[in-house]
Amino acid sequence: QVQVMESGGGLVQAGGCLRLSCTASAAAFELDEYSVGWFRQAPGKDREAVSCTRTILPATYYQGSVKGRFTISRNHPTNTLYLQMNNLKPEDTAMYYCAAGLTLSVSVCASRKDTIWGQGTQVTVSS
Repeated sequence: QVQVMESGGGLVQAGGCLRLSCTASAAAFELDEYSVGWFRQAPGKDREAVSCTRTILPATYYQGSVKGRFTISRNHPTNTLYLQMNNLKPEDTAMYYCAAGLTLSVSVCASRKDTIWGQGTQVTVSS
């Protein structure tokens, strides 16, 4: 059974930080030719890509509003994906989702029908 699960969300004041973790079964992140990443969805808005990365056909993407504040990283031995979020802003409030097995395309955050999604972890930033 291939699955991923997010953790690390919570309530934080503007300017604070959080680190999200995505734990996965080995098979999920063994799909090394495909990109992996973080997405978020705020109430009333579409899901948007936050940060994605790929080792083969290498590429890394950061959404413009988070670039310089967020960092994506991956620990292969523990099958864990991280999103370090610094200097959080109220507009970062959303449900955050981890995804594995995204894409081989030029657009590193593109998904496929076989992309594996987590259940989400809530991040709320107060002003």
